[in-house]
Amino acid sequence: MPLEWAETQTNLGVALAVLGEREAGTARLKEAVATYRAALEEWTRQRVPLDWAATQHNLGNALAVLGEREAGTARLEEAVAAYRAALEERTRQRVPLEWAATQHNLGIALWRLGEREAGTARLEEAVVAYRAALEERTRQRVPLEWAATQHNLGGALGMLGEREAGTARLEEAVAAYRAALEERTRQRVPLEWAVTQNNLGIVLSVLGEREAGTARLEEAVAAYRAALEERTRQRVPLEWARTQHNLGTALWRLGEREAGTARLEEAVAAYRAALEEWTRQRVPLDWALTQNNLGIALSVLGEREAGTARLEEAVAAYRAALKERTRQRVPLDWAATQNNLGNALAELGEREAGTARLEEAVAAYRAALEEWTRQRVPLDWARTQNNLGNALAVLGEREAGTARLEEAVAAFRAALEEWTRQRVPLDWARTQSNLGIALWRLGEREAGTARLEEAVAAYRAALEERTRQRVPLDWAATQNNLGNALVVLGEREIGTARLEEAVAAYRAALEERTRQRVPLEWAGTQSNLGNALRLLGERETGTARLKEAVVAYRAALEEGTRQRVPLEWAATQNNLGNALRLLGEREAGTARLEEAVAAFRAALEVRTRQRMPREWAETRKELKAVLQILGQRTENRRAAVQARPVPPRRASDPASGQ
Repeated sequence: MPLEWAETQTNLGVALAVLGEREAGTARLKEAVATYRAALEEWTRQRVPLDWAATQHNLGNALAVLGEREAGTARLEEAVAAYRAALEERTRQRVPLEWAATQHNLGIALWRLGEREAGTARLEEAVVAYRAALEERTRQRVPLEWAATQHNLGGALGMLGEREAGTARLEEAVAAYRAALEERTRQRVPLEWAVTQNNLGIVLSVLGEREAGTARLEEAVAAYRAALEERTRQRVPLEWARTQHNLGTALWRLGEREAGTARLEEAVAAYRAALEEWTRQRVPLDWALTQNNLGIALSVLGEREAGTARLEEAVAAYRAALKERTRQRVPLDWAATQNNLGNALAELGEREAGTARLEEAVAAYRAALEEWTRQRVPLDWARTQNNLGNALAVLGEREAGTARLEEAVAAFRAALEEWTRQRVPLDWARTQSNLGIALWRLGEREAGTARLEEAVAAYRAALEERTRQRVPLDWAATQNNLGNALVVLGEREIGTARLEEAVAAYRAALEERTRQRVPLEWAGTQSNLGNALRLLGERETGTARLKEAVVAYRAALEEGTRQRVPLEWAATQNNLGNALRLLGEREAGTARLEEAVAAFRAALEVRTRQRMPREWAETRKELKAVLQILGQRTENRRAAVQARPVPPRRASDPASGQ
């Protein structure tokens, strides 16, 4: 009774496959595959074509689940072959709903293959298979199967959209998920409704990352929060944690775009909630992913807040992630976390004295580059080269010599090999700006003007993409930095042309760096403008430029207060003193010189001998010079008064009439 034996083998395979789906490991699923293949020895295509096709379909299902659990793509390829074999007899004309079911499952296997492979060919095939299934799996005929297929179509389109430029595929994915929700209602199938809400949130988040504004990200947050109404911690703890994690990511993206920290705080809370169920013991790689993303949210919070507490928490989160995200296990994810760790350490290093944190940041970036190679992930490699350059540049500012700055220049130039203007125009512009900063610092330390000229060229290149219309604050920052390089060039060259260009650059920056919008940056540029005007004033006759410099410095001190930025406040007081001294030397009287003395004395309240010995000595020297001028003028005035001739007394009129 070979046909009955084959039928029993098939039924046994079904039972083993169901067991295998519910159990960890792959043993049951492998037994199911073996029993289906045994059945096919008797249930041949010639003998029982539809039973043969049904068994091929079931074999495909078992192989697909095995393929999800195993590394590589061999099992998934076998699943695709089994489904395609089934479709040779399960035709649309003969058994339309079974044909649609196999098309649907073929789509799932192709989508899983597409996840693991580079390119989009498999994902395109998955979309074709799902759309074929929907020709028979209509909403009127089988509403829940139609909704399931719409849901899966959304998954394939969403993944295609992530890999392609533009938003067309992502918009199609949103439409597919929203179609699914018309039948997958909360009342009817609450957990499936929640799954679709979660996946809709994922696609909306990706759309939100690519579009300006926050509307899509807000929709993503709403979708995740809807999902959590049914995906509760009590009911499905791991899925609840997944949605909390996804919610955290959408909130973090929103927080990056909005002022304040409320959204970022919510993101941190969502990630920490996820970690209550996504524990290291239970799901180590998901735990590590969440630790990594928690670190990102904490880093952005730390950038916006005073102090270093949030940044320290970010470093701790990244280091926790690296306990499971090891180089051996997930090399590219390990590299991503090393890069993120470098960012947090670099930000900490900028706020702290010394260079220890910056050295750690450099080490983290260099570790990331061991796996994020140019061949493997060229854009990520370029991003890390840019970040490495930033850390080296800050180190170079703090250390004597030029070695670190030279390394920074090399890192930025490496980044520009992949971050080209054609490929990523704004990233290219950012790196050009960073390169300009490193070259400017080098130029300050070296004789000649070659490096400074290169810095000016780099800033001007950046401004070709960093336009005022596109990124107004970045445009303003680059104008400010261009002004800085032009000032140093102007100090070294004869004439005033470069200094005039610097003044123009600073004034351009102030058109977007307004006091209302970015008060501290506005103050910084006002101070820089003061420096350029003071240097111009030194070279020109008259006092107009010096008076403008005094106005600019005093404007800077309105926001760059001693409480807020004590070191910058002291530097501006010192520079104000210099401008007032020059004015005082050119004007009669002592009023300006008295004001200069007051400015230098104010600077010395912060520029103490213990804290900043070099700056203290410099300001003391300037103060001494002004006091000498004041003393000389006072002495001269006293001498002038003493030397003035006394007019003769008039004789009394003679008495008359006597």
